[in-house]
Amino acid sequence: MSQLVEEFDAYRSKMNEVILGKQNLVINRLFNLDTNTYAEGTLPVKTKELLGLVASMVLRCDDCIKYHLGKCHEQGVSTQEIYEVFAVANIVGGTIVIPHTRRAAEYWEELINS
Repeated sequence: MSQLVEEFDAYRSKMNEVILGKQNLVINRLFNLDTNTYAEGTLPVKTKELLGLVASMVLRCDDCIKYHLGKCHEQGVSTQEIYEVFAVANIVGGTIVIPHTRRAAEYWEELINS
């Protein structure tokens, strides 16, 4: 696994433990709701992760983009599918999404080449 991916995963895990360890009812419920939103349902997990990725790109959340790219990779999403998502995100979000697309492309390359 690449250093970029390892660092992101380690930081996310560490800080999630800190946050959830404080036992704040609202935050813990929010995290639980987020987890359950992406579980298998009428829509398959792969579709939900692709939706999460496009939404994250339009909202310009680089951490969210990395997270959903990792989940898409786990779900066996192809590079061609990822770039179709990039295209949708850029059409919906406008040219402000282009820098996030660059970072997303870099992260995807790290995922598929590690």
